[in-house]
Amino acid sequence: MSSPNPRSWRRWAAWSATIGALVLVFAAYRNPHLMVDLANRLWACF
Repeated sequence: MSSPNPRSWRRWAAWSATIGALVLVFAAYRNPHLMVDLANRLWACF
């Protein structure tokens, strides 16, 4: 048996982290209070 390639393991971990971050961002945008808060913060800049 051969051991798994460390390079492929790192690539798998990087893709998993990226997909996890995207899922969290999309889940956060489903919350309407977040959108109102972001709009208020943007409006406060002007």
